[in-house]
Amino acid sequence: MGKTGYFTHRDCWKHDMGGGHPECPERLDAIEDRLLLTGVGDALERCDVPLATLEQITRAHSVAHLEHLESLSQRLIEDNPAGGPTHAMLDPDTVLMRYTVLAARRAAGAAVAATDAVMSGQLENAFCAVRPPGHHACREQAMGFCFLNNVAIAARHALEVHGLERVAVVDFDVHHGNGTENILAGDPRVLMVGFFQHPFYPFSNVDHPAANMLNLPVPAYTKGMDIRELIDMMWLPRLDAFKPQMIFVSAGFDAHRDDEMGQLRLNENDFAWITERVHEVARRHARGRIVSLLEGGYNLDALAQSVEAHIRVLADLR
Repeated sequence: MGKTGYFTHRDCWKHDMGGGHPECPERLDAIEDRLLLTGVGDALERCDVPLATLEQITRAHSVAHLEHLESLSQRLIEDNPAGGPTHAMLDPDTVLMRYTVLAARRAAGAAVAATDAVMSGQLENAFCAVRPPGHHACREQAMGFCFLNNVAIAARHALEVHGLERVAVVDFDVHHGNGTENILAGDPRVLMVGFFQHPFYPFSNVDHPAANMLNLPVPAYTKGMDIRELIDMMWLPRLDAFKPQMIFVSAGFDAHRDDEMGQLRLNENDFAWITERVHEVARRHARGRIVSLLEGGYNLDALAQSVEAHIRVLADLR
C-alpha cells in the first residue's frame, strides 16, 4: 500500500477576501482540526509546498494573465502605506488583496509538487488542502473565487514534464469547472468528467462541449444515489476506455446537502463512494496515481467531514 501525501502551506491562509466571504481561511482550519481530532492526519505524509514558477503556471494561463494579477497585487502593496486601497474587485465575488497571488502561486505549487511526488513513486496519491481554489480560473480570466487553475496546471505538468500520454480530470464540485474546460477542451491527452448543478453559476454553455469533456448537468435537489447511478453509467465507462495514466480531482464539497452554496443533496458517504470509484479506476490504469485538489465546500462542518471521508479512501483507512 502506497503513502498518501498531504500538501498545505500557511500562505494559503493569508488570502482573505473579507469578513463574511464564504471562501475564507477558516475552511482550512476546519479541515486541519478534523484530521487532528480523528487521527486521520497521523496517517498522512506531510509534504513541502513550493511556489509555482512562471513556466509551470503558463502551461495553463497566458503570461499576460499572471502579469495582470501580479501588477494589481504590487499596486496594492505599494499604495497601502499611503492609505490606498487594500483590495481589488475582479468580479462581484472575487477579491484580490496583497497576499492573493502569493497564496495562489503556493496552491498551484502544491499541485505541481504533489504531481512530482506521485510520479516519482514517493507517494501513491495526494490531497492538497489549498486555497484559493482554481477550477473557475480560465486561461485569461480570474473568476468565481479562483485566480490560477491548480488542476489544469498540474495536468499539463504531468503531460509536458513527465511525458504522460493520457490524464483524466474528475470534478465533483457543485459548480461547473468552466475554467478547467476552457483550458483543457480539445486536448486529446485529457479526459475531463464532471457533474454539477444546472442551471447554476457559472451558467456555462453545456450544450456543445468538446469531445474530451463529459459534462453531467443535474437539476437542483438531485440526491446522492442519482449521482452514483450517473457515475456508474456515464463516467466509469469513459474513464475505463480512456485508460488514464494519472487522475486529477477537483474536489469540491459544496454539493453537500448542508452547504447553502448549492442545492444538491450529497453527503460525506457519497463523496467517499465517488472517491472509491475513482480510486478503483486509478488502480486499474494509473498505478493508483491520484492528485486531489480542494475546490469548494463552505459549510465548515460538512467540508471537514467530507474531506475526512475523501482522504480515508485515498489512504485506505476505511
